[in-house]
Amino acid sequence: MHELELASQFRCNGSDGYLAWLDNTLGVRPTANPTLEGIDYEFRVYDSPQDLRTEIVARNAERNRARIVAGYCWKWISKNQKGVWDFEFPDSNFRAKWNLSTDGNLWILKPESVSEIGCIHTCQGLEVDYVGVILGSDFIIRDGEIVTDAAKRASSDKSVSGYKKLLKSNPAEAKKRGDEIIKNTYRTLMTRGQRGCFIWSPDPETREYFKAAIGREQSPARADVVKVIKPKPLPFDPLPEHEREFFVNCIPVFPELRVAAGSWGEECSGFSQSLEAADFWIPLPKGVRSGQRAFVASIHGHSMEPLVPDGSWCVFGPPPEGTRQGKSLIVWHASIKDPEGLGQYTLKRWRSNKHVPSDESHETWEHTEILLEPLNSAYDDIRISPEEADSVKVVAELMRVL
Repeated sequence: MHELELASQFRCNGSDGYLAWLDNTLGVRPTANPTLEGIDYEFRVYDSPQDLRTEIVARNAERNRARIVAGYCWKWISKNQKGVWDFEFPDSNFRAKWNLSTDGNLWILKPESVSEIGCIHTCQGLEVDYVGVILGSDFIIRDGEIVTDAAKRASSDKSVSGYKKLLKSNPAEAKKRGDEIIKNTYRTLMTRGQRGCFIWSPDPETREYFKAAIGREQSPARADVVKVIKPKPLPFDPLPEHEREFFVNCIPVFPELRVAAGSWGEECSGFSQSLEAADFWIPLPKGVRSGQRAFVASIHGHSMEPLVPDGSWCVFGPPPEGTRQGKSLIVWHASIKDPEGLGQYTLKRWRSNKHVPSDESHETWEHTEILLEPLNSAYDDIRISPEEADSVKVVAELMRVL
């Protein structure tokens, strides 16, 4: 038998410096890398789980290689109770479920699983481009010191099975084993991303600890990632999962318009997002017919005020079959740069001018100009030229503000 030492692995963009920094920061082992200065790896600390999720959803749009994982500190109640949430942070308007048990390790491949949260047991040995990590209460910082507590792990976590029994018979050994398991759990989770790792902890002191450990300016945020503002309360209760008949007696609710637009307009821009990204489903609102593919999304921004106040929930239906003139539509085009962070999507009032040929001509009508008008005069029109008009895609129509 020959024993060899694995000195390095190609993880995290091949950055041994990041791995050494992580070991030092998590207290796995001391290294000579106390900061990320000069290390080519994207690392960010977020102040809310919703901002973290928004970043991951946007990165996942590139090629379905971004996921959220978490320390095993939340019970997996959704496994046996349908319609409930494993993660709920009301102050941040965030809730989510653990990854589906039926998928096993395949959860990391399914596009809709970007809305789920993976655990240590489903992501070991697997990698994505970008990983978002939610730290639990088993790893916190107090007065600059790392404090681990295996008792904070969920009872369903088999990796700490027998911990309480050992704690009674041999407290020192129990705490030593628990400390190793916790630190190595987060080392595994925080090395799933080849190109970047983004983290959030419910504990403010822990977040500040990681920010200070970076030792440089945080890597710049993506310009096309929307900062999520807490929306107004939704004036409907979600429909229990066992009562749902999709688009027959309920429609989906999305946390933000960009995610919703991507679900309905993925053929336009490649922003693919499954209906599983819906926060929940609600009974059909007034004006929505059974079978109609409508949805509800939160609107942030002021360009459509006073019709659509900032933070409103709105119902959207399929694109109009007849004239679009004067209607408020979600529109996609490659040249659009929405001023309120929707990227190539925008919600505006449609105006267009057409050239209609004479009866003798065999030509068809064509647009001479498309104007996407904000209702708020403080914002400029978005103009689409005749050459670009054919590639404009209307994704949905505003039906009503809830």
